[in-house]
Amino acid sequence: MFPFSSTRVFTTRGCNLSLRCSATIRSCRRASYHYSSSSGRTTQDDVLRVGKFVLGSMLAMGTSYYVFQYREHRLIPARLEAGTTANYATSSEFGGLSSAHLQRSGPELSSASGAGSTADAFGPSSSSSMPTYGSPEDVRKAIEELRNALPGKDRIQTNPDSLRVHGSSDHSYHPSCPHSVVVMAHSTDDVVKVVNISRKYRVPITAYGGATSIEGHFTGFPSGSICLDLSAMNSILEINEADGDLRCQPGAKWEDINNTLKDKGIPLFFPLDPGPGATIGGMIGTGCSGTNAVRYGTAKAEWFLNITVVLPSGKVIKTRQRARKSSAGFDTTKLFIGAEGTLGIVTEATLRLAPRVPTKVAMAQFPDVEKAVSAVQQILNTPYGSHIQCVELLDDHMMAAINTAGVVDAPYPVQDTLFFKIQGSPESIRDTSNIVQEIVQRHGSTRFEFAATEEEAGEMWENRKYAFFSTLATHPGSKVWTTDVCVPVSRLPQLVYETKEDLAKAGLKSTIVGHVGDGNFHALILFKDEEELQRVGAAVHRLVHRAIQMDGTCTGEHGVGVGKTEYLVEELGEDTVELMRTVKKAIDPLNLFNPGKLYPEDNKDKQDMH
Repeated sequence: MFPFSSTRVFTTRGCNLSLRCSATIRSCRRASYHYSSSSGRTTQDDVLRVGKFVLGSMLAMGTSYYVFQYREHRLIPARLEAGTTANYATSSEFGGLSSAHLQRSGPELSSASGAGSTADAFGPSSSSSMPTYGSPEDVRKAIEELRNALPGKDRIQTNPDSLRVHGSSDHSYHPSCPHSVVVMAHSTDDVVKVVNISRKYRVPITAYGGATSIEGHFTGFPSGSICLDLSAMNSILEINEADGDLRCQPGAKWEDINNTLKDKGIPLFFPLDPGPGATIGGMIGTGCSGTNAVRYGTAKAEWFLNITVVLPSGKVIKTRQRARKSSAGFDTTKLFIGAEGTLGIVTEATLRLAPRVPTKVAMAQFPDVEKAVSAVQQILNTPYGSHIQCVELLDDHMMAAINTAGVVDAPYPVQDTLFFKIQGSPESIRDTSNIVQEIVQRHGSTRFEFAATEEEAGEMWENRKYAFFSTLATHPGSKVWTTDVCVPVSRLPQLVYETKEDLAKAGLKSTIVGHVGDGNFHALILFKDEEELQRVGAAVHRLVHRAIQMDGTCTGEHGVGVGKTEYLVEELGEDTVELMRTVKKAIDPLNLFNPGKLYPEDNKDKQDMH
């Protein structure tokens, strides 16, 4: 066994990467490599090419490595699974050295077959069952076939700007990489064509919608990937007012759906309300919720009656009929909710609608955040709790940010604040309001008042929805890392208090907003440089562990993506995560749908690597 350590910087497929490897070559004991130069003499360039090839080969054989992405003058570390970038070893980016120049001999050698993958060329690996992906040539062929299958202006995009925009977010600080091609889908048939081409050439595929995700859900894959843009599939196909449901495409935005219903005079609405711009497909993928969750629940409730999904096999399924309930087998709709596009691509959904109910908006302010959050728990446990449609926390820093951002006509007092939306008949609203006012005063509230007009109520709620942009506007030149966790409601006061204390000790500026009625809150943490970014990352790590230790979750509604995979085993347990992997392997054995997201690294692979 030969110890090896090296540091090497290179650029491949538009991703700027630095590899730091520390590994022991195990599988080379019975194999040797022979290099032959076509010119008959070995040059310095030949030596560099061999070095790059060997480095790539080691990655394919199970070496652990770290990737550092360089974006906007900062390096962002992320540990990736060895084997997932095996194709680098034979790609032209490694100095143009083809596999014909380097041959492996020994008892482990087997003939190459399939789509030009390194693992195939070296023979099957006994230490890893990781799928292999198409070579750069396969990616090129896939793009050409996509152009033939989906003709038309801008249907197939390969310009660098489009690839970058579709592969990263300015508001996410996780490792990212551009896709190889962006495909604009217009129908389920289009999606089927793209999926079949993806499978034919072993090129990973990632669905893309509103691009509001901040956990790296839609980033590209290093071996080359297809971004399937569903934003043009944004139609409402059918409204069944009598049944209280509608059918739409995945690119439809929840705000547009509700505005359409309102414009048509239909007294119904879709109650899931995540961030502005979120699409139905993305909302299904991340298992979203929003401010209405305390009253109406999340995406994992019964708000999606059925969905139409294209599977990795190219088959199209509809998960169930349109009936409000069914006990016919297990709920396959839920299988795809929260799966983050790793099991199938949603092309239609039937949404259950709720009646519009009169509401009034109120604001209560407190001397500290603990008192504010404690009041919520008591309010929800009263007989009037069902009339609370929303209850949102904005801490004192957030209230100051709203004032500074200039989005309000009259500044708010800078205190920890609860925004309530109370629903029901006039009598119900009156009785509930009396109880709410009594309880918040008991918890030290210094101010309680209703919005005087509908316009003022709308402005208050819009201020909450645009908390992110208010935070940014308050600190010009800064960036914001947004994260969310969720705990049992009774533990929320302690979690918020400890988090604010931790951020203050770390010298970090932040705002906190939260759907405190269901124990979910968001920390928006500011930074200006690489040193502050590292401190922010450490603070987020502590926050997540704090939440999990309180019997909570690493994410209440943002989803896992690449940003929170490392916490899943701690939260769910190894056997539960292994069940998730088993489902993934059964539905997508080639691991083509959004690879690298959601599922943590397998411990078996880790053991084989070390």
